[in-house]
Amino acid sequence: MKNILILFTDQQRWDTISAFGNPCIQTPNLDALAADSVVFDRCITPSPVCVPARYSMFTGQYPARTGCNNNNTERACENPGFYSRISGSGYGSGCVGKMHYLWDPYGAIGFDKRWSQEELAAEGDDYMTYIRGKYPWVFDYNGMRSEMYYVPQLSQLPPQDHPTQWVGDRSVEFIQNYSSDRPMLLVSSFIHPHPPYAPPAPWQKLYREDPPAPHCPEEPEGFKDVIGERCSLERLQISRQDILRTKNFYYACVSFVDYQIGRIVQALKEKGMYEDTLILFSSDHGDMMGDFGAIGKRTMVDSSCHVPLMIKYPGQTPGHRGEPCSLVDIAPTILHYAGIDYDPAEFDGVDLFAASDREVVFSQHGCGANGTYMVTDGHNKLIYLAKTGKYYFFDTLPEQRDSYDPANPVVAGLKVKLDAYRAGDCNRAHDSLTYEKYTKTH
Repeated sequence: MKNILILFTDQQRWDTISAFGNPCIQTPNLDALAADSVVFDRCITPSPVCVPARYSMFTGQYPARTGCNNNNTERACENPGFYSRISGSGYGSGCVGKMHYLWDPYGAIGFDKRWSQEELAAEGDDYMTYIRGKYPWVFDYNGMRSEMYYVPQLSQLPPQDHPTQWVGDRSVEFIQNYSSDRPMLLVSSFIHPHPPYAPPAPWQKLYREDPPAPHCPEEPEGFKDVIGERCSLERLQISRQDILRTKNFYYACVSFVDYQIGRIVQALKEKGMYEDTLILFSSDHGDMMGDFGAIGKRTMVDSSCHVPLMIKYPGQTPGHRGEPCSLVDIAPTILHYAGIDYDPAEFDGVDLFAASDREVVFSQHGCGANGTYMVTDGHNKLIYLAKTGKYYFFDTLPEQRDSYDPANPVVAGLKVKLDAYRAGDCNRAHDSLTYEKYTKTH
């Protein structure tokens, strides 16, 4: 049977997996999965913020087409998403954890069964009901937000009831109790390592030495507009020592997620389902973690927009691929694997295991006068920032300095593509012919 397991995290940088070259982090289970997977080294989020990134994955469409480009509810969902298609094709489907679809935060969203764990407390959340029944005195069960949002902190819950463990437990139970008379779809989605960075004890002690130092570019002043002030360390009064401590807690959150992934994969193996299961691991966006003097996301530098993506695909030889790809590719890739017909024109993404002549991918945050737009071929990156009316070009990763030159043929080629994408932004130009023009040049 063609089983499907999607493992998803929130705000996890690409470089937080040991197998991807980080010698300081402990991720043995993700390392083992990577050894069995096709690893996509240049996966770029369609938007460096939670809601639009997840909506784009759900629909297989960029924010310019969905209209969802920020953490807001102004754009109601009008797309059934690919989960419902898989469930409707005979799969038994379950979903555990954070999905962050604000138009229907606690609905089924296409699954037979859903166990919700959204990060903001609200009636109807399954995890909140569980915690309040067992620990009525604990209010900030996902960690204290507001002025403590970026402050590393110890979870108020023991590890066995921590939100990350709860997702692991429900996922393992779903697999153990699954009837093998039809294929399975399971989505296990973790809130961590999204802030507040609150691992349970004793996991906060896993990293006590200095982690890799934050990236400082050659010309930091040149990044002031691109990064913005909202999450600058200076504005938030976060010192260098604070950010190093924060990174240790962030790493601890990743390692606790890794532990749960090991349990979920082991449940598949004990059930005899591992070999027949496509396993996809990714995240919605990254975290600056002190790079460029900032923390958080919402910018187009690699720390914020480069995410891990690995797919254990039955019949595919494990290895690494370097072409640019995006979360919009997940829907067509999985639908094709499941044998479900679709019209390629519906998606901006492509099946990652089929031939494609695509050369670039896009990312967007906000729109119009508040929009930031980016196009990359995986090595070169062109950003347009509406508030300055300027383009910024980077040809090194991590980014070192802006070298925008309209006479550069690489810049000129990327600019044509980025301008076409911007012109097709449905929140900016509602003429459907404009969007059709964009898709033909994409």
